[in-house]
Amino acid sequence: MAAPQSFLWSRRIFLSLLAGFVLLPVYVMISSSLKPLEDVSGKFQWIPSGLTVRPYSDIWETVPLADYFMNSLIVAGAATVCSVTIAVFAAYAVSRYSFRGKRVFTVTVLSTQMFPGILFLLPLFLIYVNIGNATGIALFGSRGGLILTYLTFSLPFSIWMLIGYFDSVPRDLDEAAKVDGCGPLGALFRIIVPAAVPGIVAVAVYAFMTAWGEVLFASVMTNDTTRTLAVGLQGYSTQNDVYWNQIMAASLVVSLPVVAGFLLLQRYLVTGLTAGAVK
Repeated sequence: MAAPQSFLWSRRIFLSLLAGFVLLPVYVMISSSLKPLEDVSGKFQWIPSGLTVRPYSDIWETVPLADYFMNSLIVAGAATVCSVTIAVFAAYAVSRYSFRGKRVFTVTVLSTQMFPGILFLLPLFLIYVNIGNATGIALFGSRGGLILTYLTFSLPFSIWMLIGYFDSVPRDLDEAAKVDGCGPLGALFRIIVPAAVPGIVAVAVYAFMTAWGEVLFASVMTNDTTRTLAVGLQGYSTQNDVYWNQIMAASLVVSLPVVAGFLLLQRYLVTGLTAGAVK
């Protein structure tokens, strides 16, 4: 049965308004990044009077953006790999085996998502400083310490998501793998992991995006050499001036890896979130 015309027009109007609401900030960012600083600092003009690509070259000289980019790439990439690897093994054990404390473990993993991250900031800071003083291992102000910090809130969610996805994979596949001579690890890597690629991709995208744009812990746990992009963008604001055009240009450059990755993995992400949300 065809939908009434009033419903179709209402939907078109609503979607058009929603698209305008989403695309308007993007237009402001792009137009501001192509303006000279004096035009951005004054009254905003919807149609730029003059365009320049100078801000896109200046962003690399005003602050060490390339170093911040590399720090973010290393930290986010390592946190994603560690989170996905550990979550695959943990979720497989919970999904396929019964052991004492299984329910307590799953409830504990899920309950960690109820607490705001700021509650863990001071405890982690004190732990890292004390470990550094006692053992000489520099966790505070290092990439390794920041990676461990991001694992504290990306790993529980990753485990919980993959448990739900692994539960949706038929157990008959495990039995068939055992008949063919595969052990537990063989069944995991040859059967379960290939069948759970959408869920694993969804978890990887979540872990990467969380680490890439995180500000709170990165602003405290890093120094001048390990600073990430989310914190390094503050360098465009000085005591004398704020380089608004460079901030907008840098924000667009910083967003490109996440946007490109999301577009490439969109179908896996949607499938993984949908299948992992319901058992």
